[in-house]
Amino acid sequence: MTSSQVGTAHDGSEAAHGDAPGEGYERGLGSRQVQMIAIGGAIGVGLFLNAGANIAKAGPSLILMYALAGVIIFFIMRALGELLLYRPVSGSFAEYSREFLGPFFGYFTAWTYWLMWVVTGMAELTAAAIYINYWFPSVPQWVSALVFLVVLFAANLISVKVFGEIEFWASMIKVTALIGMIVIGLGVLTFGFSSAGDTAAVANLWQFDGFFPKGVGSSLMTLQGVMFAYLAVELVGVTAGESENPEKTLPKAINTLPWRIALFYVGALTVILCVVKWTEFAPGVSPFVKAFAVIGIPAGAGIVNFVVLTAALSSCNSGMFSTGRMLRTLAANGEAPRAFSKLSATKTPALGITVSVAFMGIGVLLNYVVPEKAFGYVTSVATAAGIWTWLMILISHVLYRRAVEAGRLPASSFPAPGGAVCSYVAIAFLLFVTGLIAYDADSRVCLYVMAGWAVALGIGWAVLRSRDPRIAERREPEPANVR
Repeated sequence: MTSSQVGTAHDGSEAAHGDAPGEGYERGLGSRQVQMIAIGGAIGVGLFLNAGANIAKAGPSLILMYALAGVIIFFIMRALGELLLYRPVSGSFAEYSREFLGPFFGYFTAWTYWLMWVVTGMAELTAAAIYINYWFPSVPQWVSALVFLVVLFAANLISVKVFGEIEFWASMIKVTALIGMIVIGLGVLTFGFSSAGDTAAVANLWQFDGFFPKGVGSSLMTLQGVMFAYLAVELVGVTAGESENPEKTLPKAINTLPWRIALFYVGALTVILCVVKWTEFAPGVSPFVKAFAVIGIPAGAGIVNFVVLTAALSSCNSGMFSTGRMLRTLAANGEAPRAFSKLSATKTPALGITVSVAFMGIGVLLNYVVPEKAFGYVTSVATAAGIWTWLMILISHVLYRRAVEAGRLPASSFPAPGGAVCSYVAIAFLLFVTGLIAYDADSRVCLYVMAGWAVALGIGWAVLRSRDPRIAERREPEPANVR
């Protein structure tokens, strides 16, 4: 039986078919929390830190790369939104891959999304410990990382409401910081105050070797880093089974994505690059820290450090939430130990979260003994896994639209504009980015890792089929009523 057909109650027993949408989970995420989870998913360490290296590579043209990638992300999220309102399940894109491409693809997507969040959690925990050293250099990194790991782990075990509250306030901090940066930057441009007032100008976007100072090719090579910055926007899909009113909250969260991207990515970078010329930015330095320093705000570096710390912990928190749900989806389909299918008394997939956290903890230890370049390798693996997830969403959407047009499935109440055409465009774009990753010697290693991961999952699938041939059979999902 599929997780979309039968829910599991908190004591591990099977719930009635009527509980299919929530699959036994508590619908504890309110509208404000879903909205802020969606906003927070679009603001992360990829923007606060990685943008510095990308500015050094592409100059002001990075703004265009974020805008271009943002359009593609919107296509992906509208495709996911149409699927979510057709059948909202907590397994989300893994379940749609299972339904439209077959059991193997559901299995592969769920495990790959689990991998994405585990390796992201490894990186974020280590990053958070480094950020703490800014204020408390005498505290060993492993102590900070362990404290964060335990606190977030406990929060995820308590209830989905606690997870939602943490994400809500973390997103508030990030949003407030970005809006503050934009307002201050606009003030410098308009009124010329601060030490940056004499040099701040819109002309900074083109007067230092042009808008594409390193060439169009160099700008396109930043797309892989730009896509990493957008990882986690699809998290709103994982919340579908635990949202109080998915029919209203999910469309609203997805439809506000364009203005979030326009404001927080395109807007913030445009203002920063007008205030500070692009040649002053360098890899390893947050462009926001640099901008505050140039403007002359004394506490600027500390403020941004706190915001980046919040972004890292928010990402790790989201990872614990997602990995537990994906392991439960796998268990419900016989593709992971059945023990992962049980919910705790607080209706959280406690065992799945615990195992995922254990793997994240291993990552903290590994980051002490590997070179600094390992952080980049981990994030590139996360990007490759994220691209796979997005491709599965898009391909599932194309197949769903075909089924609707043929009259085999009911139409969604939230159809994507442009139908399948936009999904085809997004698929082509993601394949192009994959080609860029393969071309870049530093990031190419993630494709080798993914190839090894695919072989391992293929072997696992063969073992599962040998034990129970029925696991490879397609099953008709039971339509879920949105409440």
